[in-house]
Amino acid sequence: MKLTFLGASHGVPEPNRKCSCTMITVGERIYFVDMGVMAINELVNRSIPVDAVKGIFITHMHGDHTNGLIHFADLISWYYTNADPEIYLPLLDGAKIISDWITLSCHAARELRYKQVAEGLIYDDGVLKVTAVHTKHTASSYSYRVEADGKAVVFTGDMHHPSVDFPTALAQNADLVICEGAHFAATEYEPVLVSCTPRRVIVNHYAPWNVPHIVSLDKKLPELHITMAHDGMEIYV
Repeated sequence: MKLTFLGASHGVPEPNRKCSCTMITVGERIYFVDMGVMAINELVNRSIPVDAVKGIFITHMHGDHTNGLIHFADLISWYYTNADPEIYLPLLDGAKIISDWITLSCHAARELRYKQVAEGLIYDDGVLKVTAVHTKHTASSYSYRVEADGKAVVFTGDMHHPSVDFPTALAQNADLVICEGAHFAATEYEPVLVSCTPRRVIVNHYAPWNVPHIVSLDKKLPELHITMAHDGMEIYV
């Protein structure tokens, strides 16, 4: 399982840092967690067929996690029509809004396979499994545990605070936990990371003010090899 961070910034883009979007590659199949960037552009630049995308999993509906999804849905409605991913939204009302926007642009919106996120196992295509747990960042926000190739990666998504809604059950013995770093000091993760013992931690979606806290967290928990994501970063799990 390969992860490519297409966007690792916090709520707004910065120089060389786009908004949240992580691409997961398992064999010839592609999946996304969040789509705050124009992901089709990234696929084309990497010579990846758009119809390789099998699943899109949105953690919550804020624009920095979803703005690229309208662009994606538009292009697979009229051009890349062989693409047929399942698209998981925390708020299914978003599907109609996306469809209406595409219609406003004078294209007929396809009947895409939008799915409602709920707690528990939400996706299993025999290659990738995704389990969701509710967080308190918004009324409808989720963390995800993604499993493939015998490995497990947890995306915390945006949270209220680690002491309140860190996905401890999902993160137990995970090979990698990807923690958000936009809403509280990264050092606040220390107690929950100690309790769930992941093998590795990456801090994603972090604001510049949090960088010293991420460095401090790594010094406190060196066994977790805590690093910061950056746009274009690729890792194998």
